[in-house]
Amino acid sequence: MPELGTIDLPALSTRLGQRLRAAGVPTTPERASRFAEAVALVRPVRRSQLYWTARSVFVSSQTQLPSFDRVFAAVFDPALEPDEERGDPYSPTLSGLRPSERPPAPQARSAPGERGSDEAGMRVSLSSPGEDRTELEVKVPLAPASEEERLRRKSFEALDPDELERIRRMMAALELAAPRRRARRRRRARRGEHLDLRRTLRGSLRTGGDPMTLARRTRRTRPRRLVLICDVSGSMEPYARAYLHLLTSAVASGAPAEAFVFATRLTRLTRALGGRNPEAAIQRAVAAAPDWSSGTRIGEALQSFNDRYGRRGMARGAVLVVLSDGWERADPALVGREMERLGRLAHRIIWVNPRAGAAGFSPGAGGMAAALPHCDALVSGHSLEAMYEVAEAIAADDSSRDRFRAADQKGATPADASLPSAERTEAQRPVPMPSGYGPKRGRTTP
Repeated sequence: MPELGTIDLPALSTRLGQRLRAAGVPTTPERASRFAEAVALVRPVRRSQLYWTARSVFVSSQTQLPSFDRVFAAVFDPALEPDEERGDPYSPTLSGLRPSERPPAPQARSAPGERGSDEAGMRVSLSSPGEDRTELEVKVPLAPASEEERLRRKSFEALDPDELERIRRMMAALELAAPRRRARRRRRARRGEHLDLRRTLRGSLRTGGDPMTLARRTRRTRPRRLVLICDVSGSMEPYARAYLHLLTSAVASGAPAEAFVFATRLTRLTRALGGRNPEAAIQRAVAAAPDWSSGTRIGEALQSFNDRYGRRGMARGAVLVVLSDGWERADPALVGREMERLGRLAHRIIWVNPRAGAAGFSPGAGGMAAALPHCDALVSGHSLEAMYEVAEAIAADDSSRDRFRAADQKGATPADASLPSAERTEAQRPVPMPSGYGPKRGRTTP
């Protein structure tokens, strides 16, 4: 099937607009441009689809239909009766036209079995009415993959600086909507589950003390906090720049969101990524992370988050997103223990691994294998198209930890499947809080 690049679609739209304007149809260059965009969007495979695409763009009055049908039939298929193709009984037929207005006879068509007979072939005349007609055999234009679609599927690892800037603008439209939770306060509702006695009694004073109308209230809902922890170590450097744009969009969305990065230490970037200038926010974030493109210590970073922020309420009931490839240089057992602590605090844990999009991927890295039993979702974020799967995983409200645990314990020996001990583990023992970071009343984030 031929692609759109085989013909000059802007030139074809311009000449078609000129022919229509010469026939009395008030067309403009803007309409010709809109027709080219509409053809690329609709991707017509039949002449009827192309007819309705052109008619919806160029025709603005019922009186313009005869002229439009005559020009369309003369340009795209001289032998085609307009009413035969679109089934319009009110369209003028070519047999009733004067000899001077009748389009030239077509050349011999190819056999039905040959390529281009009924597949998408047509005759197009690009000459003006006063010039010599030159027939050009073309196909119905089909839209190829646009530049935006190509960038959506391209891996972040293969982006150049200019494409990365375009990805930033496209990622700004990505909405990260965390699921909602029930708040403590209540609001008025027509069909609430709770009876508002105060408002009911106050309204009964208008009816002599008889409560004729029952006022009700329901629980308010608020979006859950979104916490993003991004790995900016050397192995994640090709993806870290694009992920920083994601963190910037989440913080600037106005929803409760927190952003962290780590390599050998944990750095909070929520305030650095704030503001209306994304470029300045990225520069502040890069300057705030001194360990950019260094080693990977996932376990120590998660432990620092749990001790300093998680226990103070930041991770409680939140949707936690970890963006890392899971390559741990330290002890992977620490990753498992800290993920277990997070699993008891967070509402959902989503692990974004850009390596998961590769064929034959297996979570065999030490940190990834230790963290997987405590995750609710494992998704790939290697491209912009894959980031929409991340957004869907964030908006979901189900838990898949049992499935990951079952996959992790599959094939385990009976000795490994023993009951947990009643003694406290290392992760359950009290951890001394650093000075100045004790529990506070009210707002729990610094």
